[in-house]
Amino acid sequence: MQDTICQIATSLGVGAISIIRVSGDESIKIVNSIFDGKDLETVSSHTIHYGYIKDQKEIIDEVLVSIMKAPKTYTVEDVVEINCHGGIETTNKVLELLLLNGCRLAEPGEFTKRAFLNGRIDLMQAEAVADLINSKTDKARKVAISGLKGNGSQLIKNLRKDLIVIISNIEVNIDYPEYEDIYEVTENDLKIKIKEIKAKLENIIKEYENAKIITDGIKTVIVGQPNVGKSSLLNQLLGEEKAIVTNIPGTTRDIVEGEILIDGIKLNIIDTAGIRETDDLVERIGVKKSLNIIDQATLTLLLLDNNKELSNLDLELIEKTKDKTSIIVVNKNDLETKLDTTSFKNRNIVYINTLSNDGLKSLKQEIKRLFNIEKIEASDYNYITNVRQIAKIKACLNSIKDIEIGLKNNQELDILEMDLKNIWFLLGTIIGETYEEELLDELFSRFCVGK
Repeated sequence: MQDTICQIATSLGVGAISIIRVSGDESIKIVNSIFDGKDLETVSSHTIHYGYIKDQKEIIDEVLVSIMKAPKTYTVEDVVEINCHGGIETTNKVLELLLLNGCRLAEPGEFTKRAFLNGRIDLMQAEAVADLINSKTDKARKVAISGLKGNGSQLIKNLRKDLIVIISNIEVNIDYPEYEDIYEVTENDLKIKIKEIKAKLENIIKEYENAKIITDGIKTVIVGQPNVGKSSLLNQLLGEEKAIVTNIPGTTRDIVEGEILIDGIKLNIIDTAGIRETDDLVERIGVKKSLNIIDQATLTLLLLDNNKELSNLDLELIEKTKDKTSIIVVNKNDLETKLDTTSFKNRNIVYINTLSNDGLKSLKQEIKRLFNIEKIEASDYNYITNVRQIAKIKACLNSIKDIEIGLKNNQELDILEMDLKNIWFLLGTIIGETYEEELLDELFSRFCVGK
């Protein structure tokens, strides 16, 4: 991290302002060498200065330059931000001048990586930065902000503190058995402590399900036979004519997607090809994709026709979705009822009419009930949302199970201590107390450039 890096921090395109960020020991000196205005090497920290960016021949742009001196900066290094006009050519020209005068082009996420390596944030907070940038709903934003503030990190740190107390007591018992006035860790003590830690880890995983709904949304697939009203339902939910609606069977031959919000939770809705036997090659491919998507979906909306008796294909779909989170949506409730629902009376059923929007509100309410959307507290967003982090938590739980087995088998304390240390180590990898360089490279490569 000895070199000075630079990168465009805003979207490259035509706009009012473009920001180029520079970080490193030489950042102020390098920017000063191409700046026509005050001597930036003599100005106070956290000040903004008007002037021009120039090369040897001409003025490139009129700019405002922000000077932020270490350590009170994003990277804990000297940071300079050049606010120039948002033209593509102008921005690239300023970036080119910085590179010619000693800067190196920053890799994706390298500014945040430096913030982590310099100790300003931990690894969970660094990942929360990416989550904040990618958040698509207000609730997802709040979860990311909570992570950025270090609330999730504190949860992990508290668990590590609990573990280190147990580990240190065990080590004292092992190393100094002759001392009578030290606290002796008993099998019962260890069982109680392990139970407490296990409960906390399990609660983190349980709340992760809520977090996934908040951050990723609910992958919702609409399935059913042709002409049952799938595309009409999609259009009604989206409030736009996203899918083509005709009375010709097989109109939808591939998936059509859209998004809606229900109480701040995103539904990623997929309208699939009508499921039926067909000789049409393209339609057959669409039907196969539809069946595969059912297995991948978080929620399945199985559409049936109220005016038709159940077919064998309907029965197959009912069977395929019985063990999944699903709602049977009975369409055309204004027509004569020929559909026998007795065979699936224990399923979640909603009656609608896609011609009049009748039942749409009831469908949304049923979705909210199934996923407890109303119970996801708006005031508490201290979730662990990252797949990498939750995988480590699950690995900790596996070690907890090994300890429980060891306690049942009266295993020696020094053997159990090894598992406790493994849990402590795994929790450390979540917040970045311990890490491998390859992990950091892979993790920060997912960030956008300039962050």
